[in-house]
Amino acid sequence: MEGGQPSPRPAQLSAGGMISVIRLRRKFRILRKSRMRANLPGEASLALSPSPSRLLQRQISLDRAKLCNTPVSLLHHRAHFEKPQYFTFEAPVESSCRRRKKPRRTRVVLYPESSRKYLPIEQKSKAKRCLLLLVAIVCFQILNAIENLDDNLQKYDLDGLEKALQRGVFGQKAATDSIMELLRDYLATHIHSQPLVISLNGPSGVGKSHVGRLLAKHFRSVMEGDFVFQYYVMHHCPDRQEGFTCRQDLSERITDMVTRAEVEEKIPVFILDEVEFMSPGLLDTLHGFLQPRQSNEFLNAIYVLISSIGGSEITRFVLQNVSSELNPRCRSEELGHTVHTLLVGSHPLWETAQVVPFVLLEKWDIMNCFLDEMVGEGFYPNQSHIESLAGQLSYYHTKGGEFAVTGCKQVVAKVNLL
Repeated sequence: MEGGQPSPRPAQLSAGGMISVIRLRRKFRILRKSRMRANLPGEASLALSPSPSRLLQRQISLDRAKLCNTPVSLLHHRAHFEKPQYFTFEAPVESSCRRRKKPRRTRVVLYPESSRKYLPIEQKSKAKRCLLLLVAIVCFQILNAIENLDDNLQKYDLDGLEKALQRGVFGQKAATDSIMELLRDYLATHIHSQPLVISLNGPSGVGKSHVGRLLAKHFRSVMEGDFVFQYYVMHHCPDRQEGFTCRQDLSERITDMVTRAEVEEKIPVFILDEVEFMSPGLLDTLHGFLQPRQSNEFLNAIYVLISSIGGSEITRFVLQNVSSELNPRCRSEELGHTVHTLLVGSHPLWETAQVVPFVLLEKWDIMNCFLDEMVGEGFYPNQSHIESLAGQLSYYHTKGGEFAVTGCKQVVAKVNLL
């Protein structure tokens, strides 16, 4: 201005300029936002929308959808776009793309860490104890039974009997072994279902009666009472006409001895010689005591039947098979079966009997009989003298050897003549 006058209305110009600047800035911001919204895909219709509040809500929903697919590194860069530019009364919508926290697995603790760990108490079954007790009882009973068997055998001293038979009986090893086996099995216990019947069969002079005498002598020595009965048919019942008397006498003797033996828990021994001379009535009486269906005292008894029945069959069998290589035990079993069939045919008394056959004696066995008899009589056992005495007897001559016809039956008479 000229003449020192101030410029016209400076304050008004400045206020007007300020208002214009503010208006320009607002327009610029509105244009920039509209361009940004127009550049987004699928938002052309929203850009033309006249409602700013709807545009703002649409923009916020789009931004949230993009944030769910946007990496975490861009979240902070675009945070200012999520903030609403205009105030609304609508409640803010929480983002559904937040990461859900994984549920924390609780640690299973069986026992407290600060206390001692104890195993649960096991409930022990009483059935196990009962089973162990039952096993112990069974074992004890078995041991007791074994000891009782040993006690019974020791009570009768069967080992001593076996030694006596080996020393006093010659040429009959198979027969003596069979007798000892039968006695051991029967005398092992005191409870039986039937009496033991042993039938000694063979020709004359082979040692049947001698074995009977040895058995009687041994059992009389081991049993403290008189529980051994020797019955000789030709002596106790010589006349067959007295059949009833002999039957009654034999029955009373057996009954009395069996009753006394049962009281003392012992097994009586009945040795009956010369059974081939028994009458049928006497055989029937004896057969009645051998039945299995009787009272207990009659079941615990031993009967030794000595006879020469089947002697001719045994002699024929030995002479025919002397050269064959047969086992003596097999030969004895075959002989026993043959003789048993013959005995059962004569009388049913022998149905339950155990047949022990006695075979012929060889010349060597006859010499042993002379030696034993001479030593018993006090003579000096001269070998040449014994051979001369043995040569005076008669023999069956075969390729396998010489067998005495009468066995050792004449040995005692020959020694008595010395």
